[in-house]
Amino acid sequence: MANEDKSWDVVIEPRGHLLNINLKEIWQYRDLLEMYIRRDIVTFYKQTILGPIWFFVQPIFTTIVFMFVFGGLAGIPTDGIPQALFYLSGITLWNYFSESLTKTSDTFLTNQAIFGKVYFPRLIAPLSVTITGLIKMFIQFSLFVIVYIYFVAKGTSVAPNVYALLFPVLIVILAAQGLGFGIIISSMTTKYRDLKFLITFAIQLWMYATPVIYPLSVMEGSYKKYMWLIQANPLTAVMETFKFGFLGQGTFSWFALGYSLVVSIVILLLGIIIFNRVERSFMDVI
Repeated sequence: MANEDKSWDVVIEPRGHLLNINLKEIWQYRDLLEMYIRRDIVTFYKQTILGPIWFFVQPIFTTIVFMFVFGGLAGIPTDGIPQALFYLSGITLWNYFSESLTKTSDTFLTNQAIFGKVYFPRLIAPLSVTITGLIKMFIQFSLFVIVYIYFVAKGTSVAPNVYALLFPVLIVILAAQGLGFGIIISSMTTKYRDLKFLITFAIQLWMYATPVIYPLSVMEGSYKKYMWLIQANPLTAVMETFKFGFLGQGTFSWFALGYSLVVSIVILLLGIIIFNRVERSFMDVI
């Protein structure tokens, strides 16, 4: 009887290599992923007065501030696009990326209690953040569509073109970069805790290096010496492609978009490798 073969319902084995993404295992834990997503959404507006309306309030107030500061005081042009529409287009995408990166970067610290008690694919936690942010992004995108329809009805010369069909590709790039950079930072902050204090500051600087509050034409004209920095930013092509496709203004380049896609894949793979490596000794370090 001692040597009798036994069949197990679940077998937990060490990872054979660092770049190991067991999609089958993640699918088996899809109920847990769904629970994480539901928890993140519910806790966002639980015990609040406005509830889910906060998903709309934040981009609306941010757009108003941008219109006053950058459009009014600074006088930054928007290539003839109504300021509300221009800023909202950038905010919609940027909020998704920045939120995915920020919340994913706390994966190990915010989940250390459960990570030390029960086994499940650790990528479930950061993946749930990215998917939750995607839901919020589509809610805010609906606000952009409403404002878009309003200006079109007023006769504003904005119109989508065939490049708007690249919208799903842009979302995949943002998700991959937000998840990739986020889990890299999360893996580093398990040992170097003070790095998390730099994240907010770094993200703010990153936004200014991304054409969110200004069109790329402004940089090409008045600040041409900084163009190499803007073009090296993998988010630049995403923002410009979105504006070019939906607003008919901006720049589009297949090379630039391909560059952003390649960078997102590299960052995501690098993040998974680092994440899997840190996961092995996470509880010893934390």
